[in-house]
Amino acid sequence: MRRTCLFLALCLLNTVLFAQKKHAPSDPFSGLDTAFARVLKDWHAVGFAVAVVDKDKVIYSNGFGYKDWENKVPVTPHTLFAIGSCTKAFTASLIGMLDEKGTLDIDKPVRNYLPELKFYNNTMNDNITLRDMMCHRTGLPRHDFAWYLFSGDSRDSMIRKVQYQEPSAGIREKWQYNNFMFVAQGVVVEKLSGKSWEENIKEKILQPLGMNETDLSINDMIRTQDFSLGYGVIRDAFIHKEDYFVIDAMGPAGSINSNVLDMANWVTTWINGGKFNGKQILPAKYVNEAISSQMVMGAGLPAKQSPDVLFATYGFGWMLDVYRGHYRVEHGGNIDGFSANTCFFPSDSIGIIVLSNQSGSAVPSIVRNLVADRLLHLPYKDWDTYLKDIADKAKRDIRSAEAAQVVDHNPAPGPSHPLTDYTGIYSNPGYGSFEVAMVKDSLTILFPRYKGWLRHQRYDIFQSFEKDAKYGIDTSGTGGPKIQFNMDLAGNISGLSANLEPSLANPIVFIRTPKAKAVSAEILQKYVGDYVIGPVTIKVYIKGGLLYFFVPGQPEYELANVGVDKFALKPLNGYFAQFVLDDQGQVNALLAIQPNGTFKATKKK
Repeated sequence: MRRTCLFLALCLLNTVLFAQKKHAPSDPFSGLDTAFARVLKDWHAVGFAVAVVDKDKVIYSNGFGYKDWENKVPVTPHTLFAIGSCTKAFTASLIGMLDEKGTLDIDKPVRNYLPELKFYNNTMNDNITLRDMMCHRTGLPRHDFAWYLFSGDSRDSMIRKVQYQEPSAGIREKWQYNNFMFVAQGVVVEKLSGKSWEENIKEKILQPLGMNETDLSINDMIRTQDFSLGYGVIRDAFIHKEDYFVIDAMGPAGSINSNVLDMANWVTTWINGGKFNGKQILPAKYVNEAISSQMVMGAGLPAKQSPDVLFATYGFGWMLDVYRGHYRVEHGGNIDGFSANTCFFPSDSIGIIVLSNQSGSAVPSIVRNLVADRLLHLPYKDWDTYLKDIADKAKRDIRSAEAAQVVDHNPAPGPSHPLTDYTGIYSNPGYGSFEVAMVKDSLTILFPRYKGWLRHQRYDIFQSFEKDAKYGIDTSGTGGPKIQFNMDLAGNISGLSANLEPSLANPIVFIRTPKAKAVSAEILQKYVGDYVIGPVTIKVYIKGGLLYFFVPGQPEYELANVGVDKFALKPLNGYFAQFVLDDQGQVNALLAIQPNGTFKATKKK
């Protein structure tokens, strides 16, 4: 009997030990080094960092690859990266704090608090609220070229552009991402608090959360001890270093630089209902609203290959979906040389932050999903291969579309004017100004942040291609924006049109002003005088070192030299003064050139 009992006891002990061994929790991070090395290789990526939060603790953090590719300096959990649009949840939180205090009401028209913010029409002026701005439902499309190509000096100058930017939908009709609306939120905070957006972020969020290594501008980041350079990929194969993009004027939409350890504190706060270390930092009511659906982003139907990833909505600075049966809150960030993703699962109390130094990269999404699947005990899915196949297919589709284009073998009709006639300054109040110039025998387009070569296609239509200082002009793809030059009724080049905002039915129009040339005061003096045409006397005079043109009953116009003895009337388009010289080189008349004709005025002796 004792032997039987001993045998049963031993069997029971073995069963318990076997059960314990079978169900013992495995390390969810085991083997990730190998998987991450593959991600770096497959995507020609330089480096990234990742941190994982469980409830209120960081349970994993590490760096992979390099923060400096050329010198092979490794990424650490303390390495700073630009987080791009992950900044938006910070800015919206400042609005949430002001709403909690009663300083503002997010459901009142935003112009109650920021009257200098004007929209395209009165319907928008009277009805757009901060809530609409916080969840991208104002009716405005991205208009991103208005800030990306035309970087401004101040936030006020940026929001002044908004009144000239055309909507592509009605208010609350459609979700359309718009960076300007988050800049405007930052300006609201500044006006109501009397402090800069930067000061508010530091005092109300970074300092209370112990995010002591986080900064708010590129210039601050590069003065720290541990920061990453930014990189891109040329022709799907070659890693190259990219210049930092200083976007201080657009700061509230995306200028924060942080590391995964600091961002872990931010995510911890959201997982715990706005509390950090037991103290309420973000209002609990606001946290609940911010991670609840405010606007449908799209149909959000599950893909055939991923039936358990579904729906797509937006909160306040957060994107919301269901990831394989788990409610997920996340937001990406992209800026030159960097990509990021901040993510947490509220019901599971798990957060994941991935920061990388590659432009427009899938790496943060892949790494996030690989980690999430392990933490949530989900069946393995090869996210690297899945997303790589999608990216490769998209590239093949583009190449197939290019190859399928019908080639017109007839000689392309040439431009209507000599190329020098297309040069000048082109301006749009909702975007900015840029120059078209002659470089050798070709036209070059010179944006503040972009240089492009213009290749003639037909008539007055040109295709732009980026000019890279190191890699030259790449004409292998479709190129940049296509440009059509416009003429006035007199046949002069008056402007150009470019599809810089694809969601609009009509292209963005830029008005041409001839580029002024410097003229000495001595030469200007010879044009000074009175010019008579019938009963009208045109006065030409110098004021403040500049030449002016004045007709009684009209404003005075500054004259800008655009050719030999030829001046444009600023800011009129298509109006010129061409001075006529006699055989001795003395000015004896001027031709007033305008769209409805040319009129000669004789100079009084």
